[in-house]
Amino acid sequence: MAVSYEPETYVNARPTYPSEWYSKLAALTPNRTLAWDAGTGNGQAAIGVAEHYEQVIATDVSEGQIKHAIPHPKVRYVHTPLSMSEDELVSLIGGEGSVDLVTVAEAIHWFDLRRFYSLVNRVLKKPEGIIAVWGYKNFTINPVFDSIMNRFIETASPFFNRNILYIKDSYATLPFPFENVGIGSEGNPLMLDLSQELSFEGVLNWLSSWSAVNTAKELGVDLLTEVVVKEFESAWGSDQSNLTRTVNRKAFMIAGKPRI
Repeated sequence: MAVSYEPETYVNARPTYPSEWYSKLAALTPNRTLAWDAGTGNGQAAIGVAEHYEQVIATDVSEGQIKHAIPHPKVRYVHTPLSMSEDELVSLIGGEGSVDLVTVAEAIHWFDLRRFYSLVNRVLKKPEGIIAVWGYKNFTINPVFDSIMNRFIETASPFFNRNILYIKDSYATLPFPFENVGIGSEGNPLMLDLSQELSFEGVLNWLSSWSAVNTAKELGVDLLTEVVVKEFESAWGSDQSNLTRTVNRKAFMIAGKPRI
């Protein structure tokens, strides 16, 4: 089974987040006029936020991701290349002190944190604006599958962004210079459960969407070879085309507001 990655693959590869997460965050902001979902990817977090806010600006440095993001009438997707200045970004998002909620789902390890946090402090309303960041880890299935997954991760490790360590330690070492609002804090993330219905095809889509897999491919290294795919397939279970499993991941979140 040949595996390739396209932006639309990403849309179906990632888990959706529980509606309760967005309700809990929305309850922290007295106004719900404007939200910003940074590093939006396929827009899965943006459309969840949109259930509670009048407008969501969803940005990503990947033009391909923006083109294939999930449409929603209250979400405006914007491609924000790395060449954009901070002032341009502030204006695009809504201006100084305009944003009620900033969200970053499974993406903050990609960011220049110093620049991003400076931007967040400029656009958030003060003192009531909230920023929330979250991520999740891999799921486990059975000893054989998990062993293959661990070996695959080890092989892929040289091709990951170095800040992937923030994911590995559940954001426990992620710098987060914001005031505690009761949903995790710097050095002490809130641990959560995240479930997903996943087919074997979904597993392959998820693996093929990894940044490390695509970085390796650009360097001429195929991490998802036919041999590796068949190992995963065998460990997943019989009749893979019809077998869907409920997989559980450990997720983690930190939220805060600007320090005045």
